[in-house]
Amino acid sequence: MFLGHFAVALAAKKAAPKTSLGTLVLAAQFADILWPLLLLLGIEQVRIEPGLLAASPFDFTSYPVSHSLVAQLGWGALLGIVYFLLRRDARSALLLGFLVPTHWLLDFIAHRPDMPINPGGAKYGLGMWNSLPLTIAVEYALFAAGIAVYLSVTRAKDRTGNLALWSFLGFLAVMYAASLFGPPPPSVKVLAWSAISIWLTVPWAAWADRHR
Repeated sequence: MFLGHFAVALAAKKAAPKTSLGTLVLAAQFADILWPLLLLLGIEQVRIEPGLLAASPFDFTSYPVSHSLVAQLGWGALLGIVYFLLRRDARSALLLGFLVPTHWLLDFIAHRPDMPINPGGAKYGLGMWNSLPLTIAVEYALFAAGIAVYLSVTRAKDRTGNLALWSFLGFLAVMYAASLFGPPPPSVKVLAWSAISIWLTVPWAAWADRHR
């Protein structure tokens, strides 16, 4: 799942209107923000196998620190605690703590059975990525729904509020399409470095949200 995680962050703005969209994106995409670093450090592993699945060439052989459910519950608790200490906003802190493990739930829908409950434990997945049409339909439908909820609770304060938001959303939509229909990365190292580009979405989302 990719756009679906951003959809959750966008929709969460309704429940936490005072929390920056950048912070909500950080929580919903925390696993994928952490993952490329762990790849580069050799702590987690992935294989690139073109044709493995209709919508993904990646064989996620080991990613218990970033993507196991138990780890994400722990990361969520940590993020929520840090946010509470900084902002003294218990409601938003709880929401952020909940957003982190929603990543596992959405990936459970998309992935084949490679999503671990706990490090070294059993792995699960419903395999949506086996169908390219289904993957496209679900991802963009969730994305559209998340955008609709976000737009229902925010209004642009100025011209930047529209420019920043729609450039951000357009970037995500195009980048996802490119990942589906473009060639797979030539190596795991290239994959990891390119995946680090997801870090840009946090300040970009925060910038857009400040003007709304």
